[in-house]
Amino acid sequence: MKKDSIIYVAGHRGLAGSAVVRELKKQGYSNIIQKTSSELNLLDSNATNNFFEDSKPEYVFMCAGTVGGIIANQTHPVEFTQNNTLMAINILSASHKHKVKKLVYLGSSCIYPKECEQPIKEDYLLTGLLEPTNEGYALAKILGIKLAEYYRREYGCDFISAMPSNLYGPNDNYDPENSHVIAALIRRFDEAKESNATEVIAWGTGKPLREFTYVDDFARGTIFAMLNYSDNKHINIGATREITIECLTNLVAETVGFKGRIIFDASKPDGTMRKVMDNSLLEGLGWKPEVTLEEGLKLAYEDFLKAKNSEQLHIRSPK
Repeated sequence: MKKDSIIYVAGHRGLAGSAVVRELKKQGYSNIIQKTSSELNLLDSNATNNFFEDSKPEYVFMCAGTVGGIIANQTHPVEFTQNNTLMAINILSASHKHKVKKLVYLGSSCIYPKECEQPIKEDYLLTGLLEPTNEGYALAKILGIKLAEYYRREYGCDFISAMPSNLYGPNDNYDPENSHVIAALIRRFDEAKESNATEVIAWGTGKPLREFTYVDDFARGTIFAMLNYSDNKHINIGATREITIECLTNLVAETVGFKGRIIFDASKPDGTMRKVMDNSLLEGLGWKPEVTLEEGLKLAYEDFLKAKNSEQLHIRSPK
């Protein structure tokens, strides 16, 4: 991938896609194509093909998707399954048809079974049942991963897939119902601090273990994989550190400056009880994360405050 190569980042306004664009620019790549959903509907196969024919991208980062937390996944399973499936099919098909040199398809750690050995190796895909709370999204992502693998096998396309752990950081989605855990906690604690609330209710028991990757670390890993990895097997990109949701919640509260009481509502779902990925495959090639969780949370909260103060708080609905 040369500095003036034509690079298309699908989903450039999302958390992962915007980080990939930032990092590409930081590394000196100058010819980056970015299209909003109003400019290019990736659910429309004809529109997607026409775009590839006209723009002729050489490299593609497939970061577009319908994403959200537990509530959004449970409320809109059709949209999560259908939209992510169609986008994967359309992007990969057009990339093959128009001879894209290389593509990275962005998956999700939720592709792995609910109950599997930890840390999670790439080989554990399809070895057990999925977590029910986001099953539709996981199925769509698995289809994208396998489709990329099949294009490589049948047509020799240099398509790879990258699996992030839970991402957070600049340009996150802070919608109260559709956000992921760190973004939701940042907003909730900031609002509680501003209103002088004495307590905040957090979902679940607080016992599940999770891994959180600062999104700019993930972007560096994704570009590193584009430049250094080429194989059938998808590749994990994570932070190599796990933390309980209770400890995370306390850490976010401390970062925001909320000093009240935190109550865990055990009637709400926990999701998978433990999920940390094995990143040895990518680390063996020379990549490793740089930003600690403590550093990342401070940077994420600074970004949240900037967005709030400029009245540009990022909120996205899955519909």
